[in-house]
Amino acid sequence: MKKIIILILFLSIFSGAKEYQFLDNKNVQNFINNMVTKYHFDRVHLEYLFRNAKLDRDTLARYVGKRRPNRTDGSWVRYKDKLIDPKSIQYYKSQKRKYYSTLKRASDEYRVPINIIVGFLAIESKFGKYTGDFTVWNSLTTLSFFNNRKRKYFYSQLKQYLLLCREQNYDPLALKGSFAGAMGNVQQMPSIQRRFLLDYNNDGKKNPWDMADAIGSIAKFLRSKGWEYGGNIAIKSNFRAKRYRGLKTGYNRRYSISSLAKANIKPISKFNKNYAYLLKVKDRNSDEIWLGDKNFRIITRYNPSTNYGMAIFKISQRLED
Repeated sequence: MKKIIILILFLSIFSGAKEYQFLDNKNVQNFINNMVTKYHFDRVHLEYLFRNAKLDRDTLARYVGKRRPNRTDGSWVRYKDKLIDPKSIQYYKSQKRKYYSTLKRASDEYRVPINIIVGFLAIESKFGKYTGDFTVWNSLTTLSFFNNRKRKYFYSQLKQYLLLCREQNYDPLALKGSFAGAMGNVQQMPSIQRRFLLDYNNDGKKNPWDMADAIGSIAKFLRSKGWEYGGNIAIKSNFRAKRYRGLKTGYNRRYSISSLAKANIKPISKFNKNYAYLLKVKDRNSDEIWLGDKNFRIITRYNPSTNYGMAIFKISQRLED
């Protein structure tokens, strides 16, 4: 009974609490001053935007405390079960057919495989099915002015977001995206949008929610990072045991082929480079060990995760079946 009374009191206090006022924060005022002085924004308009910003506690909670390296949301099992299952692959194939002419144009222009572009659209939003329902302005203001492990990054993205909205004539309060502020069919953060977003359907607008613009954008991104057309992405190794506990693995763990051979890790087919990234995919009952080439590392420049890169790679393979 006592616990119930305490809970009722807590809820009544919380429900009666005033919403957080961003304009009372000195750091917000400094941010406004900087945007006015350096980028010539209208102070009154910025104050209006911050007056309408709402503290998003759920989003903040995702970035407070230590990052959990084996968190469920990025696990291989999640990718495999939710995004690389047979039903999803059939859907991706249908979308590939639907947008084939645009995919072919982007592939020819930027020298990036069609199936890799499809992989990005599949993983990021299932071809526009899930682009996020968080208010981007609330997410970015919350993560910019409250302590969290990526606060500096989100502070820079808030600036980029305002510049993006001005350039594209967006209402900053209206856009929806992920809890981190990524938007559109390939879930781009504001800084990436400003650099890589294209008007690929020639309608006079750069729209991350437009499929053609998203296709051109991801192809441009991969090409700019040095994609090697016709090059390997990853080659499976000869490892066949249950769990791998040898050399350190990861999208940024690079070894010479000779040192891998000394550790009894060899590619099962021809690998044309002298160095490889040692990749581990942790499935339910066993590990797969792969050797990643430069193109694999380029995929992870978009999202620094081995599982993410392998998901896109494996989708691209399944699309050939």
